[in-house]
Amino acid sequence: MNARDPVELARAALLGVAPDLAGERIEPDTPFRDQFDFDSMDFMHFVAGLAKTTGLDIPERDYPRLQSLRDCARYLEEHGWRAA
Repeated sequence: MNARDPVELARAALLGVAPDLAGERIEPDTPFRDQFDFDSMDFMHFVAGLAKTTGLDIPERDYPRLQSLRDCARYLEEHGWRAA
């Protein structure tokens, strides 16, 4: 994983809760729900993992902004996340 690429960071967080997606093509611009079975608990675990990895607080009101890998990358950049 390229720790400087927010899309790859989001992909790693996603694979942390859905390891069965490893090796699958995950389209960065397509909403998660349109690509695979991703229930609300999976999503909650994904957001928690993303927050832990980045150190950002992600409030529930922002969850609708995290529907795809690219959405997540954009969100991270808008909220000041920078790779170490």
